Amino acid sequence: MKTAFVKYFFRQALTNIADNRMVHLVGIGTIAIAFLIFISFILVYVNINHWTDELGKSLTMSIYFKGRPQSIEVEEIKKELINIQGVTIDKFVSKEEAMEVLAKELGDKAGLLSGLHENPLPASLEIIFSIADREDSLPYSIKSKLEKMDIIDEVQYSQEWTRKIKAIMGGIKLIGSILGGLLFLATLFIITNTIKLTVFARKNEIEILRLVGATNLFIKTPFLIEGSIQGLLGGLAALMILFAAYMTVIIRADFRIGFATLDIVFISPFLTVFLLLMSVIVGFAGSSIALGRFFRT
Repeated sequence: MKTAFVKYFFRQALTNIADNRMVHLVGIGTIAIAFLIFISFILVYVNINHWTDELGKSLTMSIYFKGRPQSIEVEEIKKELINIQGVTIDKFVSKEEAMEVLAKELGDKAGLLSGLHENPLPASLEIIFSIADREDSLPYSIKSKLEKMDIIDEVQYSQEWTRKIKAIMGGIKLIGSILGGLLFLATLFIITNTIKLTVFARKNEIEILRLVGATNLFIKTPFLIEGSIQGLLGGLAALMILFAAYMTVIIRADFRIGFATLDIVFISPFLTVFLLLMSVIVGFAGSSIALGRFFRT
């Protein structure tokens, strides 16, 4: 008997969706737009978090020289650094090599560099830190010491980039939370009004069911299923649109910080399932609010 009831409820819900398809399509489309904005912020947050982790795995320091440093000057700095535990010399990049790298990165636009009268790029020495504690003060003490040397123009440490990105992440979290709350309320409002229209359209049918002794729960269940399906389809449509955009546009673009190329990732399967579940819950909640005005439980 319970299986028969379940079949009846779902059949009634699907029949009502088919009979009022234009109303439900508008509702699903609006829900999809609301969820699309919300999950787009989640995708940005996921990628910033991913980039922060990737940058944090390899702590590097770039030492930029003034003019053209002498080989003996570079070797003296190397000798001092190589004796420090946890420091590895990666490579020395001359001004010419830096220009070659830039030309390669520009690709077809490398011809723009031919108009330069002199090479403006500095020579640099790249070093890597293998330190377990990322908050270790050693890199900062080395940076401070190097910046005091006359031949050094600037010293950049990758951990400083990571800290700036984390600060940006905090702002995105706050914006995402506020936006998520507003979109949640907007989606509830949309579903509530959509279900309200279908309830009005079937008001006579509901009255007949009441007269023959049907309980409020029996009458309400198909409407709750409708709202849940509407929320699920809206959430699914939003995820499909975002994934299509990811595959056709975002995945083909390189995101760079300096010369570092960072991968762009999509929302994890676990988070995808959670978002779909949340869309179902929102649909169910919207239906419950709409039905609460027509039924006394």
